[in-house]
Amino acid sequence: MENTNAFDFGMIGLGVMGRNFLLNLADHGFAVAGLDLDEAKVKTLAAEAKEGIRVSATQSDREFIAMLKKPRVIMMLVPAGKPVDAVVDGLLPYIESGDIIIDGGNSLFSDTNRRVAELAEKNIHFLGVGVSGGEKGARYGPSIMPGGNKEAYERVRPMFEAVAAKVNGEPCVTWLGENSAGNYVKMVHNGIEYGLMQLISEAYDVLKKGMGLNDENIRTTFAAWDQGELKSFLLEITAEIFGYKDEITGDLLVNLISDRARQKGTGKWTSQNAMDLQVPLQTIDMAVTLRDTSAYKELRQEISGVYKNITDKSRSEVSITTEQLRKAFYTSSLITYAQGMAMLATADKEYTYDYKLSEIARIWRGGCIIRSACLEDIKNAFKINPALGNLLLDPQLSKKLTDYQADLRQTIVFAVNRGIPAAALMASVSYLDSFRSAKLPTNLIQAQRDYFGSHTYERIDQGGIFHTQWSGASTVKNPA
Repeated sequence: MENTNAFDFGMIGLGVMGRNFLLNLADHGFAVAGLDLDEAKVKTLAAEAKEGIRVSATQSDREFIAMLKKPRVIMMLVPAGKPVDAVVDGLLPYIESGDIIIDGGNSLFSDTNRRVAELAEKNIHFLGVGVSGGEKGARYGPSIMPGGNKEAYERVRPMFEAVAAKVNGEPCVTWLGENSAGNYVKMVHNGIEYGLMQLISEAYDVLKKGMGLNDENIRTTFAAWDQGELKSFLLEITAEIFGYKDEITGDLLVNLISDRARQKGTGKWTSQNAMDLQVPLQTIDMAVTLRDTSAYKELRQEISGVYKNITDKSRSEVSITTEQLRKAFYTSSLITYAQGMAMLATADKEYTYDYKLSEIARIWRGGCIIRSACLEDIKNAFKINPALGNLLLDPQLSKKLTDYQADLRQTIVFAVNRGIPAAALMASVSYLDSFRSAKLPTNLIQAQRDYFGSHTYERIDQGGIFHTQWSGASTVKNPA
């Protein structure tokens, strides 16, 4: 067993993410210890550690705790839900007042609030920390989204700043607020991620089915898009995917992968909470819905046999270029970020997180899955105007949306006429249109609600609350 009280940081869960995060810390001069019940994972950590760095691991809870300096810093990278509670319960016999437990997984923010409160009674700090960047990010520089007790965060801040991705010398990490502030930001991050991935898949469908591009041309198109204003991690990896051939068949691997898209639920949580907060997330909601639709493979195959020839061939003269599709993708992507930032602004008021939206955009610029060139513009927009009601109002971004929105509309018409599902693209333009409508047709909905349920309504020509006996045409003002 290693010397007691000698290690700066402990990690529970030595899967790929946990190991890589520990090795990243060790590379920056911190002594790190790991715990996992799986002997193979413990041995893998030792095998992957560079010579001369302080890394140790064990399968024993007691030995693991004894290795750590006091007050102890212990991070978990385990599946969300009951596994987190089980790990915390297992630690309680060994840890002491002032120790810090960090949950680095995708935990639901309400679970984090509960854990913070429960452990605070024992004077143990619980930090909910979002980590984005996948395996490579964990190893060489993720985006880190910490929330919880500010004093406890200050203890781990030098470690997080050391291992985080850097953009212009700035670490992609900052304290986001008390309680579940960090987990909430990661949840919204994941919702944006769902939206962007769905938009890319729809662009792929348009390129292949609608425009007839072969796989190599699709690869070069995505690679070209991954420049300038569209440069992003997701486009970068998409271009690489279209260049990867299966070792067994020699065929492009992406063409051999099932179209049943799996999900872990974080996008669903974003949509669910947005509905609780009454924040519209049309693009993100549709991305979640389309993943659900993909699961119905057999049913989709059956229905596709019934509806073979229903596309509008009479309007086949409508065409688009790859440049128009690029602008359509940029527009819908920016609208997706706008939805996520609007949700964070509302949650900030509802849950009193005290967010700085410019800082959230700043730490998303490097390391994370949704990093993209436009986040610099988003950061600047909120830095100039922290009270900006929606990114659609920013002068710089609104000009580009105005210039590009016609390409988004024509892309949607092109897809619809060819029977290509483009629900997220449609949802994006619907979001723009609904917010640029000074008057929506929901006055009729209010009248309907009052007609069948006496739910009352407001008028635009006078104050007060009204109810009408519609069949008798009598109106009552300010009903009791």
